[in-house]
Amino acid sequence: MVNGKRLKVNRGKFILATVLCMALCVSIESAESVKDLQKKQKKLQAEIEQTNKMLKQTKRDENATLNKLQLIGQNIKNQRQLIHTLDNEITALNNEMVQLGLTRDSLQKVLEGYKDDYAKMVQQSHYAQMQQSPLLFLLSSDSFQQLARRARYLQEFAHFRQEQVKRIEDTQNEIDQQNELLQANKNDKETALSTRKREQENLQRDERKQQNMLNQLKSKEKDLNKKLQQQQKKVAALNKKIDDMIRKQAAATKNTLTKEQKLVAGGFEANKGRLPWPVEKGLISGHFGKQQHPVYSQVTIDNKGIYLQTTAGSKARAVYQGEVTSCFMVNNTYAVIIQHGNYRTVYSNLSKLQVKQGDKVSTKQVIGTIFTDPNEDQKTELYFQIYKDREILNPELWIAK
Repeated sequence: MVNGKRLKVNRGKFILATVLCMALCVSIESAESVKDLQKKQKKLQAEIEQTNKMLKQTKRDENATLNKLQLIGQNIKNQRQLIHTLDNEITALNNEMVQLGLTRDSLQKVLEGYKDDYAKMVQQSHYAQMQQSPLLFLLSSDSFQQLARRARYLQEFAHFRQEQVKRIEDTQNEIDQQNELLQANKNDKETALSTRKREQENLQRDERKQQNMLNQLKSKEKDLNKKLQQQQKKVAALNKKIDDMIRKQAAATKNTLTKEQKLVAGGFEANKGRLPWPVEKGLISGHFGKQQHPVYSQVTIDNKGIYLQTTAGSKARAVYQGEVTSCFMVNNTYAVIIQHGNYRTVYSNLSKLQVKQGDKVSTKQVIGTIFTDPNEDQKTELYFQIYKDREILNPELWIAK
């Protein structure tokens, strides 16, 4: 009889192992998906918080400015991505809850099978006799050999009974764990739904602000065009100064790089797409290359680098180890050129410097404070460029995503 029961138990163990294996696979797959989405959600929320800090540092009035419009536009972009991420997270949580429920129900059936087997076993008269009077069961043996067999039988039966009890307890624990996971998922879903509702309201509010500002700015088109032309002249003067200095430096070092400089250049090149940002926190407020003006679609901007907007008081930092080859002033702000072998990085629009020509710098070392412009709605913006010899490169392809 014990062997027959053992066969049923082994079958039950196989079913339980299969259920747990399926549950584990689904749980791991879903958990990774939800975990990734929650990580992306936190990143987007941090970016929105950073943009809101920048908005708070703008002039405290309702007047529309290009800076405010750009920051609100960035917020809208992040809010839309966040809502999309939350939708995906809610879907993933729903799928995981279904799987957790199925796993729990399967485990419940296995548990009921174990309990039924155990109840039938203890109710049988032969087993009941062994349990109530094991000594009498032994003494009623007809021979010593039968006594030995019965003693071994009692020992096996006791062990078998302990195994059954343990399986019942273990299965119940697994069910409890599934219930805990299910409740945790329900809590996460409620949080995600609440966050989505709040962000949807924020998105609608910012979209209204954006439209109002666009209307205000278009009514000032003449003044803004004049201001834009003045800014473009300043940028052109800066680009010319930088290009002249890069040309001279590249010509002076052509085919004369030391072994150390070649190693630095190789390291710089190997880190393409992984270089740290030249600001600790911020957003790309101006992309590389030709693009339409954010307000006037007929105006084209051609950026020779990228603009990184951040909060007042923020520092510019080196994206890779190298040597400072130039520190100069253009348009009443400083610019710094750092050489990395035959690569060079340029950091412009600095109010204060913490390096000088000839300094060796390390990755992420502070090189200066970024200028906060009181005439541009307190905008704090770094102009960042990368050159290879005399060729200008797109920094967005080099810094970390």
